[in-house]
Amino acid sequence: MACTVTTLAALSREPAAWDALVAGADRPTPDYSRRVLEAHRDNGLAPADLPCLAVRRGPDLVALLPYRIGRGPLGWGRVARPFASPYLTVTAPLVVAGPDGPPALAALAAGMRGLGCPWWWPLLPTEDGAGPAFLAALARDGWGRAEISTFQRPVLDRRASHDAFLKGHPHKGRLKDLRRRRRRLEEAGLLSVEAVGPDGDLAGAVAEFLALERRGWKGRAGTALACRPGTAGFARDVFRAGDGPVAARADLLRLDGRVVAASLALVCGGTAMLLKTAYDEDLRQLAPGVVLEAEIVQALHETRFADRLDSATLASAVLDDLYPERTRIAETMLSPPGGPAPSRLADRARRQHAAKAWLKAWLKARLARLRRR
Repeated sequence: MACTVTTLAALSREPAAWDALVAGADRPTPDYSRRVLEAHRDNGLAPADLPCLAVRRGPDLVALLPYRIGRGPLGWGRVARPFASPYLTVTAPLVVAGPDGPPALAALAAGMRGLGCPWWWPLLPTEDGAGPAFLAALARDGWGRAEISTFQRPVLDRRASHDAFLKGHPHKGRLKDLRRRRRRLEEAGLLSVEAVGPDGDLAGAVAEFLALERRGWKGRAGTALACRPGTAGFARDVFRAGDGPVAARADLLRLDGRVVAASLALVCGGTAMLLKTAYDEDLRQLAPGVVLEAEIVQALHETRFADRLDSATLASAVLDDLYPERTRIAETMLSPPGGPAPSRLADRARRQHAAKAWLKAWLKARLARLRRR
């Protein structure tokens, strides 16, 4: 196996090989799939010459890792990072499953080492998915590792039935509260749930989502997807109909026909990543967004459209009581053999995060004081 540096533009000329890797990867996610990365490129969120480490066995693509190289924490020299954006959920490399997996990981580790710099790695699963095998391969190659921070992301593994999920749920009070809120929504009008899959009108569902999100606080802050042509185009491209190893899904909650909550997801490798949600803020007391999440859980069990729901959040107080399981996500500093001590780099990264958090809090307080004048 050989690991070489290629580009996003070059990979796009091998669509069948790229799709085959995603379809045959060890617990793949959609993040580094062709659908997602090309949507980034086509809408100005990633450059066409984005470098990628690609491992091949003959003509087959068996591992893939897009990356960038820039300044390290607090001015530390060159540091590589896996490609990340606000629309990616994890950054584990794509690696083929089966007997080719371990040698592909070994070749990928050698390719990373060949770049000659440490890696600053966000959003890496450490106990689930492809993350543990990747970290084990790096350890065998002599890499050092130090964690900067971690969080527990809510996930939900499908039970034998929805009744089994309800009976075994650890937070019965939360389920009771959701049933009460659903009844109050039903009292306000005709409530209906619409699930839109690859064969449905995904373009229409995405348009409904974009309009709903823009009407809320994100629209007022200018951060809604519809506020910028690039992010609006990204949403339309990534949540589109089409064949391949990644499928799009939309769930809409309607009250008297108008959408009051919407969820957009990508389904890959048996997991539905719930990437974007929005709700009608005029109805926040009735929690239409969380009511829709409960409806998606029921649909998961009744239609079996996936094996797992992933909240795709940095952390979610909203879903903590609804999704019983957790997956551990870490921000990690990795140093190649003979490189700088990863603990020193991790300490610098923590201090940089603390400085940014202090500045953000100061600016927020300053803005609040100006508003009171």
